[in-house]
Amino acid sequence: MPALEIRQLHKTYGNGHVALQGIDLTVEEGDFFALLGPNGAGKSTCIGIVSTLVRKSSGEVSIFGDDIEKDPIAAKSHLGVVPQEFNFNIFEPVEEIIANQGGYQGVAPRQVRERTRQLLRELDLWDKRRVQARELSGGMKRRLMIARALIHEPRLLILDEPTAGVDIELRRSMWGYMRRINEQGTTIILTTHYLEEAEQMCRNVAIIDRGHIVKHDRMKNLLRQLDCETFVLNARETVEELPDRIGPFALRHIDEHTIEADLPKPHSLNELMRELDRLGIAIDSLRNKANRLEELFLRLTGKPPAAEETP
Repeated sequence: MPALEIRQLHKTYGNGHVALQGIDLTVEEGDFFALLGPNGAGKSTCIGIVSTLVRKSSGEVSIFGDDIEKDPIAAKSHLGVVPQEFNFNIFEPVEEIIANQGGYQGVAPRQVRERTRQLLRELDLWDKRRVQARELSGGMKRRLMIARALIHEPRLLILDEPTAGVDIELRRSMWGYMRRINEQGTTIILTTHYLEEAEQMCRNVAIIDRGHIVKHDRMKNLLRQLDCETFVLNARETVEELPDRIGPFALRHIDEHTIEADLPKPHSLNELMRELDRLGIAIDSLRNKANRLEELFLRLTGKPPAAEETP
């Protein structure tokens, strides 16, 4: 049974804006799934409908077989959501915020206490359990949001930009935790603008643009579709003149020490280095201009990934 099944989902807002135009999407149980989209694509609208915060115009959505309209209580019992914005009472102590959510979800008091203690320790919030939420750092508030979403042990967890504003060290620890709970059986849907995270974490991906799903495939399959990568090369000496192309490689002169080169398949970096060496250009270092998923995203949509604003 799929964790999430969406069929012909439409959404038109009262101002006439058409956000979703009949999307179909299936997320299998146990998956770590990426949902990506540029500004105004419909990504946040889709998540809002799944979490019952936005009313759909038409279509069907079910979570582990329970329709969100016909049986919303059962459907929402499977679901945990970590939204982009902090939406807890900042004057409540940390452990009360988590425990109260357990009460709202109908978890028995004893289980709430045990589960709250477990989550506080797992997410490194135990020492802050009696501190008011307003006193937490941004990273701790983000972990509090995750703990609150997990209190009722949902089978499906939606993470909407979970590492926004989080430092690198904390981001890595959060992803380690997410990998563990996914391995233990929790299905995870991730939206992120750190596309390297989606590439490293997710097995499947859907890209939404202008209210349509433009790609839905395994991450590995999508990345294989890239027929060209762009590299930024730092030259050892000043490069005064540069041809537009050497062999199969297109070149662009960025500044006196920087070159951009397009590397088409099946050619290798070694071939490019040999061609540059023939021109007398020695390269000290190089890097990808963008990660592979970002390059693919730009080709599919023609736009960079950006935060979505719902009307």
